[in-house]
Amino acid sequence: MEKKVLIEGMMCQHCAKRVQEALGEDARVVLTEKCAYVPVSMDDKAIKSAIQHAGYTVTGIQNVN
Repeated sequence: MEKKVLIEGMMCQHCAKRVQEALGEDARVVLTEKCAYVPVSMDDKAIKSAIQHAGYTVTGIQNVN
């Protein structure tokens, strides 16, 4: 299982790269969906903090198959 993290503010490849670096290599950032997929084991607070530190806003986190 993964978590889908909805991210506001990602507009370009540079943005996606910043989010990728903030979340680490276990994450998969999808610019066209304005989201990232992360392992379910990642803590929601840590995810939000990392993305906010990179300059973006988490608008939702949901578990996906």
